[in-house]
Amino acid sequence: MKKIAFLAGFLAMIWSCGKQGPTYAVIKTDLGEMKVQLYDETPLHRDNFIKLAKEGYYDGLLFHRVIRGFMIQGGDPDSRDAVPGQPLGNGGPGYTLPAEFGQLHIKGALAAARLADGVNPQKESSGSQFYIVQGQPINKEILDQVQQQLGITYTPEQIQEYLEKGGYPPLDGDYTVFGRVVEGLDVIDKIAAESTSPDNRPVRDIHMTVQIVD
Repeated sequence: MKKIAFLAGFLAMIWSCGKQGPTYAVIKTDLGEMKVQLYDETPLHRDNFIKLAKEGYYDGLLFHRVIRGFMIQGGDPDSRDAVPGQPLGNGGPGYTLPAEFGQLHIKGALAAARLADGVNPQKESSGSQFYIVQGQPINKEILDQVQQQLGITYTPEQIQEYLEKGGYPPLDGDYTVFGRVVEGLDVIDKIAAESTSPDNRPVRDIHMTVQIVD
């Protein structure tokens, strides 16, 4: 994707000036609704998501990639009105976002998809595609292995959250997490339970709309 000057994010930041408290989005799907808190710690991703949602960019798109025990992914504009069997996952708005690492892949995490390291050494995020973590149950042994392999140290609070909620810690510090599901975690499980084709596209189309709520 072509990286462009991020004027859109600047304009969205103007919109957010003076707003008290976090921003939320409601992702409505054919299998229920998820309320998502957007993180102020990731302003570029937050404001870009707000901008696209307010433009209706996500409305009618599919969750086009679903891997049970891992995540559900959407945000590809090519998925709108996509016919069965159509390859998906390469579409976007024509720009990428600089990485904003720091938040964790606990169940319900909203994170930006991106191209692989081989063609994207800066780990820049897709301008529109995102995934929501379903993940798996996590124990202390797994977290110890992740900390050793990734060279990171979790706080006691982060460890406790992983142990209570599960998630997918191997991606921490590698993909930008910019929000979390605060209501509707069961909807992630419902979507993840859908039958999929060999390319991980759900056999039954699962549409979305995204609305920013104050």
